Amino acid sequence: MIDFPGARAPDRQRWVDAFGVGIRVHEWGDESAPPLLLVHGGFDFARTYDVFAPILADNGWRCIGWDHRGHGDSEHATLYSFEADVRDAVAVFDSVTKEPMPVIAHSKGGSMMLQLAEIAPHRFSKMVNIDGMPSPRRHLDVQGHERTMMMENAVGDWLSHRRRIHDAVRKPGTIDELAARRGRMNPRLPMEWLRYLVTVGAREDEDGWRWKIDPSLRFGGFGPWRHSWAVSALPALSVPMLGLLGLEPEEMGWGTHPEQLEPYLPADARLIAFEDAGHFVHIEKPHEVADLVLDFLN
Repeated sequence: MIDFPGARAPDRQRWVDAFGVGIRVHEWGDESAPPLLLVHGGFDFARTYDVFAPILADNGWRCIGWDHRGHGDSEHATLYSFEADVRDAVAVFDSVTKEPMPVIAHSKGGSMMLQLAEIAPHRFSKMVNIDGMPSPRRHLDVQGHERTMMMENAVGDWLSHRRRIHDAVRKPGTIDELAARRGRMNPRLPMEWLRYLVTVGAREDEDGWRWKIDPSLRFGGFGPWRHSWAVSALPALSVPMLGLLGLEPEEMGWGTHPEQLEPYLPADARLIAFEDAGHFVHIEKPHEVADLVLDFLN
Protein backbone atom coordinates (compact mmCIF):
# COMPACT_ATOMS: atom_id res chain seq x y z
CA MET A 1 0.00 0.00 0.00
CA ILE A 2 1.24 3.48 -0.91
CA ASP A 3 0.44 6.26 1.55
CA PHE A 4 -0.88 9.68 0.53
CA PRO A 5 -1.20 12.63 2.94
CA GLY A 6 -4.71 12.76 4.40
CA ALA A 7 -5.93 9.58 2.67
CA ARG A 8 -7.75 7.12 4.90
CA ALA A 9 -9.30 3.78 4.07
CA PRO A 10 -13.02 3.33 4.81
CA ASP A 11 -13.94 2.32 8.36
CA ARG A 12 -16.45 -0.24 7.07
CA GLN A 13 -17.30 -2.01 3.84
CA ARG A 14 -20.40 -4.01 2.95
CA TRP A 15 -22.45 -5.33 0.03
CA VAL A 16 -25.83 -4.22 -1.30
CA ASP A 17 -27.84 -6.44 -3.64
CA ALA A 18 -29.05 -4.13 -6.42
CA PHE A 19 -31.51 -6.26 -8.38
CA GLY A 20 -29.04 -9.13 -8.69
CA VAL A 21 -25.82 -7.10 -9.02
CA GLY A 22 -23.56 -6.85 -5.99
CA ILE A 23 -22.72 -3.23 -5.16
CA ARG A 24 -19.76 -2.58 -2.86
CA VAL A 25 -20.39 0.13 -0.27
CA HIS A 26 -17.66 1.97 1.65
CA GLU A 27 -18.23 4.03 4.81
CA TRP A 28 -16.17 6.57 6.72
CA GLY A 29 -17.13 7.91 10.15
CA ASP A 30 -19.21 6.92 13.15
CA GLU A 31 -22.00 4.53 12.19
CA SER A 32 -24.41 6.46 14.43
CA ALA A 33 -23.64 9.84 12.79
CA PRO A 34 -26.08 11.39 10.28
CA PRO A 35 -25.64 9.82 6.83
CA LEU A 36 -24.11 11.67 3.88
CA LEU A 37 -23.99 9.92 0.51
CA LEU A 38 -21.01 10.30 -1.87
CA VAL A 39 -21.49 9.49 -5.57
CA HIS A 40 -18.43 9.11 -7.82
CA GLY A 41 -18.14 9.81 -11.54
CA GLY A 42 -17.72 7.61 -14.59
CA PHE A 43 -14.59 5.42 -14.71
CA ASP A 44 -13.98 6.26 -11.04
CA PHE A 45 -14.75 4.42 -7.81
CA ALA A 46 -15.70 5.32 -4.24
CA ARG A 47 -12.11 5.22 -2.98
CA THR A 48 -11.41 8.41 -4.95
CA TYR A 49 -13.02 10.02 -1.87
CA ASP A 50 -10.27 8.67 0.45
CA VAL A 51 -9.07 12.21 1.31
CA PHE A 52 -12.32 14.16 0.99
CA ALA A 53 -14.59 11.75 2.91
CA PRO A 54 -12.46 11.58 6.08
CA ILE A 55 -12.55 15.37 6.37
CA LEU A 56 -16.35 15.28 6.38
CA ALA A 57 -16.42 12.22 8.66
CA ASP A 58 -14.20 13.98 11.19
CA ASN A 59 -16.79 16.78 11.22
CA GLY A 60 -19.61 14.52 12.35
CA TRP A 61 -20.91 12.78 9.23
CA ARG A 62 -21.27 9.11 8.30
CA CYS A 63 -20.00 9.23 4.72
CA ILE A 64 -21.32 6.46 2.47
CA GLY A 65 -19.97 5.87 -1.02
CA TRP A 66 -20.41 2.99 -3.41
CA ASP A 67 -18.75 1.64 -6.53
CA HIS A 68 -21.06 1.81 -9.53
CA ARG A 69 -21.69 -1.49 -11.28
CA GLY A 70 -18.63 -2.45 -13.32
CA HIS A 71 -16.46 -0.04 -11.32
CA GLY A 72 -14.17 -0.66 -8.35
CA ASP A 73 -15.14 -3.66 -6.25
CA SER A 74 -18.76 -3.88 -7.44
CA GLU A 75 -19.80 -6.74 -9.68
CA HIS A 76 -19.71 -6.49 -13.44
CA ALA A 77 -22.96 -6.68 -15.39
CA THR A 78 -23.91 -8.08 -18.78
CA LEU A 79 -25.01 -4.65 -20.02
CA TYR A 80 -24.84 -1.14 -18.59
CA SER A 81 -27.13 1.86 -18.71
CA PHE A 82 -27.58 5.21 -17.00
CA GLU A 83 -30.94 4.06 -15.65
CA ALA A 84 -29.37 0.94 -14.11
CA ASP A 85 -26.88 3.12 -12.24
CA VAL A 86 -29.75 5.25 -10.90
CA ARG A 87 -31.62 2.11 -9.75
CA ASP A 88 -28.44 0.91 -8.02
CA ALA A 89 -28.29 4.25 -6.23
CA VAL A 90 -31.83 3.73 -4.93
CA ALA A 91 -30.79 0.33 -3.58
CA VAL A 92 -27.93 1.97 -1.67
CA PHE A 93 -30.24 4.74 -0.42
CA ASP A 94 -32.67 2.08 0.85
CA SER A 95 -29.86 0.23 2.65
CA VAL A 96 -29.23 3.34 4.75
CA THR A 97 -32.65 4.90 5.39
CA LYS A 98 -35.93 5.81 3.72
CA GLU A 99 -35.65 9.33 5.16
CA PRO A 100 -34.25 12.27 3.13
CA MET A 101 -30.45 12.49 3.11
CA PRO A 102 -27.86 14.97 1.85
CA VAL A 103 -25.90 13.84 -1.21
CA ILE A 104 -22.56 14.91 -2.68
CA ALA A 105 -22.11 13.82 -6.29
CA HIS A 106 -19.31 14.31 -8.82
CA SER A 107 -19.40 14.36 -12.64
CA LYS A 108 -21.56 11.53 -14.03
CA GLY A 109 -22.70 10.94 -10.44
CA GLY A 110 -23.95 14.53 -10.32
CA SER A 111 -26.04 14.01 -13.45
CA MET A 112 -27.39 10.75 -12.01
CA MET A 113 -28.49 12.54 -8.85
CA LEU A 114 -30.15 15.34 -10.81
CA GLN A 115 -32.23 12.69 -12.56
CA LEU A 116 -33.07 10.91 -9.32
CA ALA A 117 -33.93 14.18 -7.55
CA GLU A 118 -36.31 15.05 -10.38
CA ILE A 119 -38.34 11.87 -9.91
CA ALA A 120 -37.81 11.28 -6.17
CA PRO A 121 -37.07 14.62 -4.46
CA HIS A 122 -38.30 13.20 -1.15
CA ARG A 123 -35.10 11.11 -0.93
CA PHE A 124 -32.90 14.22 -0.71
CA SER A 125 -32.47 16.86 1.97
CA LYS A 126 -29.69 18.76 0.15
CA MET A 127 -27.43 18.19 -2.85
CA VAL A 128 -23.85 19.21 -3.59
CA ASN A 129 -23.16 18.81 -7.29
CA ILE A 130 -19.43 18.87 -8.16
CA ASP A 131 -18.95 19.50 -11.87
CA GLY A 132 -21.85 17.22 -12.74
CA MET A 133 -23.97 19.82 -14.52
CA PRO A 134 -23.39 19.57 -18.26
CA SER A 135 -24.01 22.69 -20.30
CA PRO A 136 -27.07 22.89 -22.58
CA ARG A 137 -24.81 23.33 -25.63
CA ARG A 138 -24.35 20.56 -28.16
CA HIS A 139 -21.98 18.00 -26.67
CA LEU A 140 -20.08 15.24 -28.46
CA ASP A 141 -20.73 12.45 -25.98
CA VAL A 142 -19.43 9.74 -28.30
CA GLN A 143 -16.25 10.39 -30.23
CA GLY A 144 -16.96 12.42 -33.35
CA HIS A 145 -20.71 12.89 -33.09
CA GLU A 146 -23.63 13.69 -30.83
CA ARG A 147 -25.85 10.75 -30.01
CA THR A 148 -29.31 12.28 -29.97
CA MET A 149 -31.09 8.95 -29.74
CA MET A 150 -30.27 5.26 -29.67
CA MET A 151 -30.95 4.32 -33.28
CA GLU A 152 -30.78 0.75 -34.52
CA ASN A 153 -27.19 1.10 -35.74
CA ALA A 154 -26.05 2.50 -32.37
CA VAL A 155 -27.61 -0.41 -30.49
CA GLY A 156 -26.10 -2.84 -32.96
CA ASP A 157 -22.69 -1.24 -32.57
CA TRP A 158 -22.90 -1.56 -28.78
CA LEU A 159 -23.92 -5.23 -28.94
CA SER A 160 -21.14 -5.94 -31.45
CA HIS A 161 -18.70 -4.27 -29.10
CA ARG A 162 -19.90 -6.52 -26.27
CA ARG A 163 -19.40 -9.64 -28.42
CA ARG A 164 -15.88 -8.58 -29.39
CA ILE A 165 -14.70 -7.93 -25.84
CA HIS A 166 -16.70 -10.46 -23.81
CA ASP A 167 -13.48 -12.16 -22.65
CA ALA A 168 -11.22 -9.10 -22.70
CA VAL A 169 -9.00 -8.17 -19.76
CA ARG A 170 -7.37 -4.87 -19.03
CA LYS A 171 -3.74 -4.36 -19.96
CA PRO A 172 -1.42 -5.03 -17.00
CA GLY A 173 1.33 -2.73 -15.85
CA THR A 174 3.34 -1.48 -12.95
CA ILE A 175 1.93 0.98 -10.43
CA ASP A 176 3.75 3.80 -12.22
CA GLU A 177 2.46 2.70 -15.64
CA LEU A 178 -1.16 2.60 -14.50
CA ALA A 179 -0.72 5.94 -12.76
CA ALA A 180 0.70 7.42 -15.96
CA ARG A 181 -2.27 6.12 -17.98
CA ARG A 182 -4.72 7.72 -15.60
CA GLY A 183 -2.61 10.86 -15.57
CA ARG A 184 -3.47 11.41 -19.24
CA MET A 185 -7.12 11.85 -18.17
CA ASN A 186 -6.28 13.54 -14.83
CA PRO A 187 -3.38 15.82 -15.85
CA ARG A 188 -3.82 18.22 -12.93
CA LEU A 189 -3.60 15.57 -10.20
CA PRO A 190 -0.18 14.78 -8.67
CA MET A 191 1.54 11.52 -9.54
CA GLU A 192 1.69 10.64 -5.84
CA TRP A 193 -2.12 10.66 -5.73
CA LEU A 194 -2.43 8.67 -8.96
CA ARG A 195 -0.02 6.03 -7.65
CA TYR A 196 -2.07 5.81 -4.44
CA LEU A 197 -5.25 5.35 -6.53
CA VAL A 198 -3.70 2.36 -8.29
CA THR A 199 -3.27 0.57 -4.95
CA VAL A 200 -6.95 1.06 -4.01
CA GLY A 201 -8.59 0.96 -7.45
CA ALA A 202 -6.61 -1.77 -9.19
CA ARG A 203 -5.75 -5.36 -8.37
CA GLU A 204 -2.33 -6.98 -8.47
CA ASP A 205 -2.19 -10.10 -10.64
CA GLU A 206 0.79 -12.31 -11.38
CA ASP A 207 1.66 -10.30 -14.50
CA GLY A 208 1.07 -6.84 -13.01
CA TRP A 209 -1.59 -4.39 -11.85
CA ARG A 210 -4.94 -3.95 -13.62
CA TRP A 211 -7.67 -1.38 -13.06
CA LYS A 212 -10.78 -3.14 -11.74
CA ILE A 213 -13.14 -1.29 -14.10
CA ASP A 214 -14.96 -3.61 -16.50
CA PRO A 215 -13.01 -3.55 -19.81
CA SER A 216 -16.31 -3.55 -21.73
CA LEU A 217 -17.11 -0.04 -20.50
CA ARG A 218 -16.25 2.80 -22.83
CA PHE A 219 -16.93 6.53 -22.97
CA GLY A 220 -20.47 7.14 -24.12
CA GLY A 221 -21.37 3.64 -22.93
CA PHE A 222 -23.83 4.65 -20.21
CA GLY A 223 -26.63 5.66 -22.60
CA PRO A 224 -29.11 6.17 -24.06
CA TRP A 225 -28.67 9.58 -22.48
CA ARG A 226 -28.13 13.21 -23.51
CA HIS A 227 -26.19 15.81 -21.57
CA SER A 228 -28.94 18.37 -22.03
CA TRP A 229 -31.37 16.14 -20.14
CA ALA A 230 -29.48 16.81 -16.91
CA VAL A 231 -29.69 20.56 -17.46
CA SER A 232 -33.41 20.42 -18.27
CA ALA A 233 -34.00 18.99 -14.78
CA LEU A 234 -32.42 21.98 -13.04
CA PRO A 235 -35.23 24.59 -13.21
CA ALA A 236 -37.70 22.28 -11.44
CA LEU A 237 -35.23 21.06 -8.84
CA SER A 238 -36.86 21.35 -5.44
CA VAL A 239 -33.84 20.17 -3.47
CA PRO A 240 -31.51 22.89 -2.09
CA MET A 241 -28.35 22.65 -4.19
CA LEU A 242 -24.76 23.86 -4.00
CA GLY A 243 -23.09 23.61 -7.39
CA LEU A 244 -19.30 23.62 -7.77
CA LEU A 245 -17.47 24.01 -11.08
CA GLY A 246 -13.78 23.67 -11.95
CA LEU A 247 -13.05 25.94 -14.92
CA GLU A 248 -9.64 24.61 -15.95
CA PRO A 249 -10.27 22.43 -19.03
CA GLU A 250 -9.69 18.69 -18.70
CA GLU A 251 -10.41 15.70 -20.92
CA MET A 252 -12.91 14.23 -18.45
CA GLY A 253 -14.59 17.56 -17.66
CA TRP A 254 -17.88 18.88 -19.04
CA GLY A 255 -16.48 22.26 -20.09
CA THR A 256 -19.41 23.97 -18.36
CA HIS A 257 -19.25 27.67 -17.40
CA PRO A 258 -21.48 29.52 -14.91
CA GLU A 259 -23.11 31.77 -17.49
CA GLN A 260 -24.37 28.70 -19.35
CA LEU A 261 -26.08 27.32 -16.23
CA GLU A 262 -27.40 30.44 -14.55
CA PRO A 263 -30.59 30.71 -16.68
CA TYR A 264 -31.51 27.16 -15.63
CA LEU A 265 -30.77 27.31 -11.91
CA PRO A 266 -33.62 27.34 -9.39
CA ALA A 267 -33.85 30.46 -7.26
CA ASP A 268 -32.33 28.95 -4.12
CA ALA A 269 -29.39 27.20 -5.82
CA ARG A 270 -25.89 28.52 -5.25
CA LEU A 271 -23.13 28.14 -7.85
CA ILE A 272 -19.42 28.57 -7.12
CA ALA A 273 -16.73 28.37 -9.80
CA PHE A 274 -13.02 27.72 -9.22
CA GLU A 275 -10.83 29.44 -11.80
CA ASP A 276 -7.74 27.54 -10.67
CA ALA A 277 -9.14 23.97 -10.47
CA GLY A 278 -10.23 21.35 -12.96
CA HIS A 279 -12.86 18.65 -13.09
CA PHE A 280 -11.69 17.02 -9.82
CA VAL A 281 -11.95 20.15 -7.71
CA HIS A 282 -12.70 18.14 -4.53
CA ILE A 283 -9.40 16.28 -4.99
CA GLU A 284 -7.37 19.35 -5.94
CA LYS A 285 -8.80 21.44 -3.08
CA PRO A 286 -10.27 18.99 -0.55
CA HIS A 287 -10.19 21.27 2.50
CA GLU A 288 -11.53 24.34 0.68
CA VAL A 289 -14.36 22.35 -0.88
CA ALA A 290 -15.08 20.56 2.41
CA ASP A 291 -15.43 23.92 4.19
CA LEU A 292 -17.99 25.06 1.60
CA VAL A 293 -19.86 21.75 1.84
CA LEU A 294 -19.94 21.71 5.65
CA ASP A 295 -21.21 25.29 5.75
CA PHE A 296 -23.95 24.39 3.26
CA LEU A 297 -24.99 21.20 5.06
CA ASN A 298 -25.04 22.79 8.47
